[in-house]
Amino acid sequence: MDFTTIKALHIIFVVSWFAGLFYIVRLFIYHTEAQERDEAAKKVLSDQFEIMEKKLWWIITTPAMILTIVFGTWMLFHSQYPKYYLLQQPWMQIKLTFVALLLFYHFVCQKIISDLKKGIFKWKSNGLRLWNEVATLALVAIVFLVEMQNSMDWIKGTLGFFGVAIGLMIGIKIYKKLRQKDTRL
Repeated sequence: MDFTTIKALHIIFVVSWFAGLFYIVRLFIYHTEAQERDEAAKKVLSDQFEIMEKKLWWIITTPAMILTIVFGTWMLFHSQYPKYYLLQQPWMQIKLTFVALLLFYHFVCQKIISDLKKGIFKWKSNGLRLWNEVATLALVAIVFLVEMQNSMDWIKGTLGFFGVAIGLMIGIKIYKKLRQKDTRL
């Protein structure tokens, strides 16, 4: 298979993996919030969310993650480049660190699915909303690294992005406090 085809397949499965990661956490939020409903509604909603979570995870998200890794690894060792060329590039080493963190994120989500199925709700919906942004941060960092590669601008871009992310988190906390204050009046 030629490099362009392998790269296209890698991108397709990256998109599918992220779509699954983004949606699964939304399902966790809805599943968690369903616990505040009356018993009949809670049972119906929880059963439905468990089915949706299971299908999304095992039919889309996890296969997409596996195929992302397969095609990404294939690209790393493709004959288009000298042996181990990409692995020696600093931008690739940092990208692979983000991929490792994303794999950790993936398996934490898998643990959350398992816990929710057992009726264990360790996360609150606000915590899950913040958790959902972790995948977004990883996505943006990885795209910047891949597109800017050896340019020093990727360092500034990545650091700037995390600065914006921290600013957003602070803004969310301020908004949440203001919203709580309004509901008390």
